[in-house]
This record gives sequence, C-alpha cells and structure tokens, in this order.
Amino acid sequence: MTADPTAHRTAQGAARPAGRPDPARPDAAIAKASTWNVGTPQRQREAVDAIRKVWESREWPHPGLLSYSVYTGEDGATLLHYSQWTGEQAYQELVRDSRDARNAEIDAAVPGIERVGIQTYEHYRSGLRAEGDTRETGCVVIVDVEFAGPDRARQRDWVDSVFEALAEETGLPAGGIAAHFHTSTDGTRVLNYAEWESAGHHIAALAAPGEGVGSPSPLWERVQKYPGMTGGGVNRYTPALSLEPASEGQSGDGGGAAGGLR
Repeated sequence: MTADPTAHRTAQGAARPAGRPDPARPDAAIAKASTWNVGTPQRQREAVDAIRKVWESREWPHPGLLSYSVYTGEDGATLLHYSQWTGEQAYQELVRDSRDARNAEIDAAVPGIERVGIQTYEHYRSGLRAEGDTRETGCVVIVDVEFAGPDRARQRDWVDSVFEALAEETGLPAGGIAAHFHTSTDGTRVLNYAEWESAGHHIAALAAPGEGVGSPSPLWERVQKYPGMTGGGVNRYTPALSLEPASEGQSGDGGGAAGGLR
C-alpha cells in the first residue's frame, strides 16, 4: 500500500480566520511576499472572495506554513500576499503538492490574474508596538528598498541606520504602530512591513518636513542616500484576509480569511 505523501498535514485541520500576522514571530524562518495585479477594485474584491472560498474549503496545506495574509492595494489594482514559513523546504513542498490546484480554482473565478514575482525574506529587526497598545492596523505600508548586488552586511547596516535615525526623533509620527524589517535571502533587498492606524496617518507623516517619514537630519539623509541603494518604492495596502491552521490558536487584532500562494 502506498502512503499518502500529504497525510501528515491533515492534523493541522482546516484553515481558520486569524488576526493580523506577527512578522516578528520567532518560529518563522522565512517570509514570502508577492503581488498579484487584478486590474480593478471590483476584481480585487472578487479575487479576495475567491481566495477565501478556496482556502476555507480545504485542509491547511502544510504544517510549515504558519500564516497567510492578503491585502488590497490602494492603487485599486493589486493584491499583496504575505506568508510565513518554517523554512524554504516547506514552501517548495506546498508548491509541488497543492499550489497549482488552488490557483487554478481562483483563476477560474477571476480570469486574467497577473502574478508579479515573489521574494523570500528573513525577518531581521522590528520596532514593536508599546506594551498595552491595542490599536487596530488599518493600513500596511510596504517600503521596498533595492541595492546594487548582493551584500548581506549592507542590508543590515541600512536597517540599523534607520533605527539610529528613529532613536534621534523626539516623537514618532502620529498613527504609526510598528515596523518590521526583512532582508531578502538573495542579499539585494530590504522590505519594511510597517503597520499604521490608517492610510491618512501615513500620508500626513509623509507631508511633514523632510524626505519621507522622519525629520530632516544627517542620520535620515544617510538612510535616504545610502551608498549602493538603487531604487525601491512605497505602497499602501488595506488588510483584507488572514488565515492560520485551525490548530494554531494564535490570533491578533484584525483579520479575516486568506489568499493564494503566488
């Protein structure tokens, strides 16, 4: 008798709605971030609904997938997918065993989805919310920074430079909740997953004196003009869906159900 290669996964049970993911959770060795272009706000809603139906109708696909979340882009066209994993092997096993079937069902409901790349990150450092801070995360701001060629030390030094500049500030911007810095495993990018109360709070922070969030200072100038930094971008998203395995029992302060893996 041939054993079912996915049988060990069913103990996790079905997918269940979760609160916001914790990007700093210590058991997540890697995080995956990818974007889907679906074209319009209506198709954003339809894609999120299709993702929810597909995932909630199936068993949790792999014990190495710790959380899965989907966000709608402020541009009215994109979806951000953010997932946490125990390691790369878990992701590759899910791709091999079940990703295509799930995505095919989503594509049948919302044809023409453009899947725009996927990046693998490791969490490096966070500026966490204060103890007792129960504010809802109404907006996630993704700051993506690109560098000229792989250099793991440079990635971390740039992040450390951000924290040095923040330490000089007399007060943080109103509406800012937490910031979670990730370094790509290929050594070329940094992703800041920043939690804000609302998009309006982030817009107001950008409108303050200086270039971006932070007051004008030599430390912030070093961050903004760091040697070897070649590009990047800032995009705002609204949390739409989050899932975890039914056996997880962990939840945060927002939530819904979740998405499709790249």
